Amino acid sequence: MPQNICFDNEIYLAQQSEAILKRVNRFDNKLYLEFGGKLMYDYHASRVLPGYDPNVKMRLLQKLADKSEVILCIYAGDIERKKMRADFGITYDSDALRLIDDIREWGINVAAVVITRFNEQPSATIFMNKLERRGIHVYTHRATHGYPTDIDTIVSDEGYGSNPYIVTSKPIIIVTGPGPGSGKLATCLSQFYHEYRRGVHAGYAKFETFPIWNLPLKHPVNIAYEAATADIHDFNCIDSFHLEAYNEVSINYNRDVDAFPLLRRIIEKITDKPSFYKSPTDMGVNRAGFGITDDEEAQKAAKQEVIRRYFRYACEYALGFTEKETVQRAEMLLNELGVSPEDRTVVNPARTAAAEAESTAKGNDGIYCGAAIEFADGTIITGKNSTLMHASSALVLNAVKHLANLPDSMHLLSPNIIASLNYFKKEILKGKMLSLDLEETLIALNINAATDPAAQKAVENLKNLRGCEVHLTHMPTPGDEAGLRKLGVNLTSDPDFSTKRLFVS
Repeated sequence: MPQNICFDNEIYLAQQSEAILKRVNRFDNKLYLEFGGKLMYDYHASRVLPGYDPNVKMRLLQKLADKSEVILCIYAGDIERKKMRADFGITYDSDALRLIDDIREWGINVAAVVITRFNEQPSATIFMNKLERRGIHVYTHRATHGYPTDIDTIVSDEGYGSNPYIVTSKPIIIVTGPGPGSGKLATCLSQFYHEYRRGVHAGYAKFETFPIWNLPLKHPVNIAYEAATADIHDFNCIDSFHLEAYNEVSINYNRDVDAFPLLRRIIEKITDKPSFYKSPTDMGVNRAGFGITDDEEAQKAAKQEVIRRYFRYACEYALGFTEKETVQRAEMLLNELGVSPEDRTVVNPARTAAAEAESTAKGNDGIYCGAAIEFADGTIITGKNSTLMHASSALVLNAVKHLANLPDSMHLLSPNIIASLNYFKKEILKGKMLSLDLEETLIALNINAATDPAAQKAVENLKNLRGCEVHLTHMPTPGDEAGLRKLGVNLTSDPDFSTKRLFVS
């Protein structure tokens, strides 16, 4: 469904930088700013708020580059179990390496990496060695003694004091990580403790884009945040502390509200004075709500994101990665918004394409797959699987032919090329899956473009698929998923398998 721009990055940048600078001035020119969510490539925000630059936070830090540096946190357990970042298909430790490179390219210093809740995990130790041998300062923090009930132990040399002090030189310290549970808050509080021991009256604040505190509790943008975190059981709520202190309604989420009494007691124990915050909302500096320029469009986009999340959880359940409760939570949010999975406009065309594949008996492995893509102007193109190629491959070839104004009947890959590749996969590589997945199709298309002007024109239009909506009737194979991710489309699929085989190579 085409979306209109509803977010102004320049308004947001101006207000957000002012809010951060105002906060740092409240303290001894030293602020530990916990960055929740994604520091870079925040595609959730860009989908929910069309026009939002997924790297706007880095643009913000670039404006403050002379005053800020970064501490990157990663939980040792996530390294050990090779936890994946789904949107990039890479592990958290690999994402941490990518983050360091990207942050440096933006001209911002990475002061250190902290491996949190470290307990001699072998993979975490290897990761630490790898970083240190590349000149990166690495610190390890153990689980905090006494946490969460024994305040006297937490705020002592046995608790935060047992962690090494991380050396920094700038007034604004951005504490971030590749995902939730990375230990950002504990790192901030540990540093906060050490600063006060050194006589520096530092501050702590939180930068969390969602939920947006000055939008209504049941606003679709805030419900989209609940959908994004359904697997970790987050839910939005009215900040009762803020309501009591100021008689103003503001929105936060359950973990921050639940943790606030403990956090306030820790701050008061460290500073030996009443907390400078009366509510979780007080701790935040987020100004995203003020960048919204068209609330109606934001609501439409947010509803579409909830549908995407539902499909993602349904597929993860089929693959064994999540529990039924997560899918049911997403279904409940759909009902709350009054929308259904079929309100995603590419869903029914993809299913129709699958039915057409079955009616013409062109399926692969007895399974008939359909795919659909929607362009910004609302045009929908479909593709279906066959013995020659996957539905994703057919879809992309049909889509670029449309964009390049090429006849639908034109072969961008000649039957001889496809037959040669099928022979190579079967006879040389001894493969089981002979039809071409999307990665294989894209490579073949690019090779063909060297001698075929039509193929070259099609290749040039691949970049115009970025940001388009795509739905598949079956979960993509690894080669299809990788290809669609690289093309930058917003992908969903029905929770059905594209082959009867249990192992797909």
